[in-house]
Amino acid sequence: MPAKNNTVALLSLLTGATVWGLIWHPYRELEGMAVSAVLAATVTYFVAFVLGVPLFRRKLAGFRPTWMLAAIALAAGGCNLGYVLATVHGEVMRVLLMFYLAPLWTVLLARLLLKEKVSLPGTAVIALSLAGAAVMLWQPRLGMPLPEKGAEWLGLAAGFLFALANVLIRKAHDLSIEIKSMAVFAGVVTVGLLVLPFESSPIVPPPLAGWLLVGVVGLVLLATNLFVQYGLTHTPANQAIVIFLFELVVAALASWGLAGEAMTAKEWAGGVMIVAASLFSGKLDPGEPQPTC
Repeated sequence: MPAKNNTVALLSLLTGATVWGLIWHPYRELEGMAVSAVLAATVTYFVAFVLGVPLFRRKLAGFRPTWMLAAIALAAGGCNLGYVLATVHGEVMRVLLMFYLAPLWTVLLARLLLKEKVSLPGTAVIALSLAGAAVMLWQPRLGMPLPEKGAEWLGLAAGFLFALANVLIRKAHDLSIEIKSMAVFAGVVTVGLLVLPFESSPIVPPPLAGWLLVGVVGLVLLATNLFVQYGLTHTPANQAIVIFLFELVVAALASWGLAGEAMTAKEWAGGVMIVAASLFSGKLDPGEPQPTC
């Protein structure tokens, strides 16, 4: 790969990691305007979808939906919606570390759905991920490691759905990146519309400033998806996973500076083990480029 392409791919992935380390903040701002996280996620991803239609019109022309694409859309949609809800209502770093258990689920789901054998490195990823989660989540009063809050369970579920979407995409390797991207956006809108009727608080449309923020976030989501897909296409998987971990650095600094959140020594110890498992997972079969979540 030419050095210029290398640099552009690196910057694209760093941009994506930075955005995902900060994306919780505008959603918290919208929550402060009485716009629920579910509604905010639904409308921002709808904006991204609408903007993507003319941009990807050539790739979308003549395309016919399939059940596999619907499964990918729902898995990725649930992942993104869960990610937003979890980071809005929970402690950002604890939620993200729950999300970063995704390599554990990827190894297990690849065995179940793709019939891939669990290799020795795969077993190491499972063991290291579980050990890190156990250290971080251990509750002495219960005598077991469990998430303490609903947001952490959501982060865990979002990571599982992220892994599921990636395994399904590897199975449906004939789909273009543009179609996969639009499926992610449509999936979030669909899942959001299904969840909205069960919201306990009334549905309040954003004020004018909120609509401006919705438009900006929707545009950023579309641009970030394009950046990440370009970066993944031009970067080996074992390098990409290292770059993506920059998200945790950004999130740690942002959650401390913007929300006054800080992790304990126990959480840092477990987090380091989970991050190590993610790094180790980059040595496994790279498979297909992953969707943004």
